[in-house]
Amino acid sequence: MSEGKDTHIVDSLVTFIAGAAAGFVLGILFAPASGKETRKKIKDQAAKTGEMAKDSYDKIAKEAEKGIRIVKEKTSEGIDVIKDFIEKKKDEFAKKGAGLPEEPGSGK
Repeated sequence: MSEGKDTHIVDSLVTFIAGAAAGFVLGILFAPASGKETRKKIKDQAAKTGEMAKDSYDKIAKEAEKGIRIVKEKTSEGIDVIKDFIEKKKDEFAKKGAGLPEEPGSGK
């Protein structure tokens, strides 16, 4: 996924969770119930929201680790290709250099 798309998904997820939590709390506060029942409902919902946030964080962390691993692999592949290219050019230059005439003024 592209970086912008990942950011958009995270922002949307955080916004959704915050909106759901705020909606629930407002619904509980305005619903007819005793203070004790209301506090219990808020506590329970806060625990559920915390679990949802942790699960979301875990998923995002796993995706980030996967992305980092892929970047490392691609970087390593790129470095190997560059090293191979440089070695090939060194060999070509050495072969051509063996057949070149001497430079003027070298005294040989």
